[in-house]
Amino acid sequence: MTGRPVVTRLPPHRAATCERMVQQMRTVLLIAGSDPSAGAGIQQDLKVATLLGVYGLTVITAITAQNSLGVQRWEPVAADLVAAQLTAICSDVQVAAVKIGMLATAEIVREVAGALRQIRAPIVVDPVLAASDGSALLEETGLQVFREELLPLATVLTPNLIEAGRLLGREIADVDAMAAAARELLRLGPQAVLVKGGHLAGPPVDVLAYGSEVYQLPGERLASPHTHGTGCTLASALAAHLAQGRTLPEAVNQARALVAEAIRWGLPLGQGRGPVNSAAPFFREQERLAVLQALQDAAARLQASNITDLIPEVQSNLGYATLYPRGVEDVAAFPGRLLRTPQGLLIPREPAFGASRHMAAVILTAHQVHPHIRAAMNIRFLAAVEQLATLLHLTAAHFDRAKEPPEVKAREGSTLAWGVASVLTPGEPPPDLIYDRGDWGKEAMIRVLGTDPMDVVTKVLALQQAWLAGQGGG
Repeated sequence: MTGRPVVTRLPPHRAATCERMVQQMRTVLLIAGSDPSAGAGIQQDLKVATLLGVYGLTVITAITAQNSLGVQRWEPVAADLVAAQLTAICSDVQVAAVKIGMLATAEIVREVAGALRQIRAPIVVDPVLAASDGSALLEETGLQVFREELLPLATVLTPNLIEAGRLLGREIADVDAMAAAARELLRLGPQAVLVKGGHLAGPPVDVLAYGSEVYQLPGERLASPHTHGTGCTLASALAAHLAQGRTLPEAVNQARALVAEAIRWGLPLGQGRGPVNSAAPFFREQERLAVLQALQDAAARLQASNITDLIPEVQSNLGYATLYPRGVEDVAAFPGRLLRTPQGLLIPREPAFGASRHMAAVILTAHQVHPHIRAAMNIRFLAAVEQLATLLHLTAAHFDRAKEPPEVKAREGSTLAWGVASVLTPGEPPPDLIYDRGDWGKEAMIRVLGTDPMDVVTKVLALQQAWLAGQGGG
């Protein structure tokens, strides 16, 4: 078929809506190298920009061959091609903020600095000078040009300890040295300097020099080994927040919070150091409505099946965590619990987040060892629990409250976390059932674990049927 292409035009009201959305959207110019593993570089920058609601524009300065094991090879893009990319973007689109990463050569540094002198927008400079394995990512001849031409243009400079040390020509070994380094780097022209202390031993501390003040920003040392892309994530998040009009201190705090979440839920991709998971907090928030709906559907099935004979004296509850839960606030359950009544199972209120610390303790503890476990329910203790589990091809484990350490007993609400943790082994399948035989003033109980509420309910109903059959009631 030949002929002119068909052009479909939006209705006027939709075209006007799209135009308003474009006018409200902020753009961030991302200048960096390409990482084929997408854990760092321009690929990570684009992910962060999109997640934070800004439009990422890209200028690629280098092509790298790297993966979770390190950088194997890289080559710079020709400086005149970098300049052409910058001209193409900056002559056409208004830029609200800039994030700079790997620049590779002195010629590229000069081209970028020359272009940015024409831009009136916040500029975040992440001095990508070397890979984590020590491989240089900026030629030595480019370092002086970087100091002289680019640093005076920076709104905020974000070096780690090694990068700050290379910029200043000395080792930086502690927080006092970080503060001194931040002040000295500030004198090179940036409006602010954030020296990142992740390489320090012990709890990490970042140092922010801004104006006449130097602030220590403490953080939490996270166990995840998957930290590829932390610097890119921080810098691109900073640029996104500045593009949206946030103050520098506010942008720093929000960017650091995102990095902490991204490290906590780092992705074990590849054979080495995997990438940070910058999407984790966004996936968590996106899931909240679905979590509540899944609990309601599972509870309706429980009501229809009349499970009151499995409800303990303290009553039952059913909980479900979002993806990437931070704590009890991300575990939903039923306020007022699931109640046994003469008329059947009563559910006084709809599920809500933070409604049960007991269910949260069980779920979060199991989830920490086995991330696919996100739901649990407590039911009454059945003396034949081990036999029933075997019959149903379920696995059961138990803990003894009498063996609870005194220091655990002294902490209110810590027994369940201790008991559940005591029966979990990394690398081995989790049990379907975790039970205890009670203690003075504590009712014996079974906790049923599962991937989601319906998985838990299916196991509960199977237990009920097998138990009733054994009692002659099935």
